[in-house]
Amino acid sequence: MTDMRATADNRIASEAQATSAYYIEEALSKVPPVTLAFWIVKIFATTLGETGGDALSMQLNLGYAVSTLIFLAFFIVTLIGQVASRHYHPVFYWAVVVATTTVGTTTSDYIDRTLGMGYVKSSAMLLALVIIILVIWRAVTGHIVVDHVVARRDEIFYWVTILVSNTLGTALGDFTADTGLGFQGGALVFAALLAVVAVLHYTRKVPTPILFWAAYVLTRPLGATLGDTLTKPYAQGGLNLNRITSSIVIAILMVVLISVTSLRKRGIRKSVAEQT
Repeated sequence: MTDMRATADNRIASEAQATSAYYIEEALSKVPPVTLAFWIVKIFATTLGETGGDALSMQLNLGYAVSTLIFLAFFIVTLIGQVASRHYHPVFYWAVVVATTTVGTTTSDYIDRTLGMGYVKSSAMLLALVIIILVIWRAVTGHIVVDHVVARRDEIFYWVTILVSNTLGTALGDFTADTGLGFQGGALVFAALLAVVAVLHYTRKVPTPILFWAAYVLTRPLGATLGDTLTKPYAQGGLNLNRITSSIVIAILMVVLISVTSLRKRGIRKSVAEQT
């Protein structure tokens, strides 16, 4: 009887230690949980990147090169804040995401239009670069994480992949729109592809990291085509809305959604992280 009680006590202690370790890892993770709200905010962020990038380069006539440098500086500043934080902080995290989308927008436009590479070549180059980064990430760390980023190396790979994938997404969105589908048609195509990714996720036939990064790439052109739908002239199939006003409205929607969902925090007290 005593042995059985000791065994039970040991099992309970082991489970308690495992649970504690899990919550500590959750507290220290630098990224939010991947939920439906995460993807909705991500689409808002990519749409904001499109409208914000075009606002500087086109509406304010700063050009792609100057706009890229401005957003690159914004990206560096926000990334420093994100890396310096000890745990997930929604302001830092989503500011970096928006920064990568704006940098991606102006960088893609610079490569496609100013350098004259075109959408097909630039998309192929950027897709190859995303795959190369993921392969190197897997080779260096032995894994590709998407929801529990704690180690500094994982965080570096995470943000580099996001930056390149958002640049790729801009090129894909512009390419689809120029093939004759238009902005609305392009948005439907990428929404359908995201639906396929969602089905594969629930069937669990494809590894989660692959599906995550596939969705991350696809949400960028979806946001790009939605952003163009809002701000492009009527003659080009858009709604001709003001780019600056649209950007402000989308940013407000992001803040509201983050504030009322689990993306506000990881569901555990910060004191857990502070005690480690």
